[in-house]
Amino acid sequence: MDKISITLPNGKKRSVHRGTPVNQTVKEIFPDIYPLIIAAVLDNEIVDLSTSIEKDTTLNVLTSKEEGGLKIFWHSASHIMAQAVKSLYPETILGIGPAISNGFYYDFFLNDSITETNLLQIEKRMKEIIKEDIPFVKRILPKDEAFQLFEEKGERFKLELIQDIPGDTITIYENGDFFDLCRGPHVPSTGYIKYFQLLSVAGAYWRGDERNAVMQRIYGVAYTEEKALKEDIQAREEAQKRDHRRLGKELDLFSFHPEGPGFPFWHPNGVILYNEINQYMREVLQRKNYFEIKTPLILNEALWHQSGHWDNYKSNMYFTDIDDQSYAVKPMNCPGGLLIYKNSAHSYREFPLKYSEMGMVHRHEKSGVLHGLFRVRQFTQDDAHVFCTPDQVEEEIIKIIDLIDEIYHTFKFENFLIELSTRPNKSIGTAKMWNMAEKALTNALEYKKLTYQINKGEGAFYGPKIDYHIQDSIGRMWQCGTIQVDFSMPDRFDLEYVGPDGDKHRPVMIHRAILGSVERFIGILIEHFGGAFPVWLAPVQCVVLPISEKVHDYAHQVLNHIQKSQIRSVLDIRNEKIGYKIREAEIKKVPYMCIIGEKEKNNKNISVRKRSEGSTGQTALSSLITEIRDQIKRRMHY
Repeated sequence: MDKISITLPNGKKRSVHRGTPVNQTVKEIFPDIYPLIIAAVLDNEIVDLSTSIEKDTTLNVLTSKEEGGLKIFWHSASHIMAQAVKSLYPETILGIGPAISNGFYYDFFLNDSITETNLLQIEKRMKEIIKEDIPFVKRILPKDEAFQLFEEKGERFKLELIQDIPGDTITIYENGDFFDLCRGPHVPSTGYIKYFQLLSVAGAYWRGDERNAVMQRIYGVAYTEEKALKEDIQAREEAQKRDHRRLGKELDLFSFHPEGPGFPFWHPNGVILYNEINQYMREVLQRKNYFEIKTPLILNEALWHQSGHWDNYKSNMYFTDIDDQSYAVKPMNCPGGLLIYKNSAHSYREFPLKYSEMGMVHRHEKSGVLHGLFRVRQFTQDDAHVFCTPDQVEEEIIKIIDLIDEIYHTFKFENFLIELSTRPNKSIGTAKMWNMAEKALTNALEYKKLTYQINKGEGAFYGPKIDYHIQDSIGRMWQCGTIQVDFSMPDRFDLEYVGPDGDKHRPVMIHRAILGSVERFIGILIEHFGGAFPVWLAPVQCVVLPISEKVHDYAHQVLNHIQKSQIRSVLDIRNEKIGYKIREAEIKKVPYMCIIGEKEKNNKNISVRKRSEGSTGQTALSSLITEIRDQIKRRMHY
């Protein structure tokens, strides 16, 4: 039998017989981690361990502890779940079952609703399938044969998928008498999925289209170690406690209504939070020499053709007719800022010229993807557009990086993941423009000595970008900030400035957002703090709690002094026991409580209870006011 050469990750080479299964080879080469290996990488292609090595190749392995390996692990678990569901409910029609960022799901179409009790039955059947340790077997079929196979089973959604797959062959995976349309790869057998749990059931439209059938989507997660599964479940429970939709209701911040799906309704407490964030941003930007602008909500269709949004973003836009002309509700603020710039002549002496806008935008999102404040149809972007000369670009990017760092630290986001996204397939502008823009972003990141990842082909259609992913208090990552260099839009709008040579030149435009969507950022903040906002953000900063009616007059005096000091405070004079009032204030996550009894009235002071510390004893009212005012002024956290 012929010998072929494989190159290992350390550069060493090894000879094997042609046709040797990958499984046999990796067992010999990686004995220490072999139990964790679930797939191999041959010449950068991820393959099943059952794959035969047929030519000279490079060889690496994936374990269930790596992201790529874990995705294979989760995808295999979704197949086992589908097998269990089909076994228990044979009339089920299968949808799709991918791995996602935090587990897996599978979509099913059946007439009866799947309940929590059903999940336990499905889990029991999955354990039986896992115990049988059934191999995952890959088969490649002619397209017409695969079509007939799924047609005989009545799998109409699979038939639809097969029709959309290019080429003459189709890949399926079998485990026992169950088979599924799938490219793979998979773990070697069902026995690899040791520890798992089904999490929930939700509705989902087939292929994300609200015109299609409603599927029942079962979510789950799986690991090779019981400890990892327990830690994951605990983290999910903590995240559920912090869910911004639940806390938004409990803290009376916002609501959603069927009269405006995807459009948040802000309650008084929510408006306070919203305005405090906007005011902070305004203060910082004024200090950084930004000029605030405001642009119309609806603009003529011609503008969106000129900006490129019509060709690249039309499906996400809303339209209306005014005086027999077509208009669009703005999905982005940039074109309005461009018109303001174009309204007057500019000199290089003005540069960098920085326009900021807390601009409301509307984007058409499918109803199936709406999710609290995280995915809405109307939101405010903290946009800014910096117009500068080409030789100022890197310096301005560096300034924006410093600005982002300052603002995130104010909100107690200490850790970031930074991505540099390059030119996508669908884009506007020349290769020269894109190369210059990508180089400017790269140089700025290198100058700041920041660690970053390359996100190839994921830039905006008009320019490359730096994206910031912030880590919250329980370790989750959220994409928020962005810096985008745009040589193209100024060209499309024929923007000019007079240079030191007296001639007209084309400015560079830097788009930047730090919070991103203010609505989404508030949702992130709610979960980051678990609703226990720092004093400066808290809708109610202090609550006055009289113990009895006898001290109501003094309680009113205390409230008056606190409110005059511009501290947001309320008085709870309900006929309830003081313990009940304290618990209510704790549920509302109020930072400070002033408890007033006859002793406090006689001594002309107050007893203080802090959200983070509990009771701190009696003190002068003036001392408390000074402490709270100091925390507000310095935007402190405790």
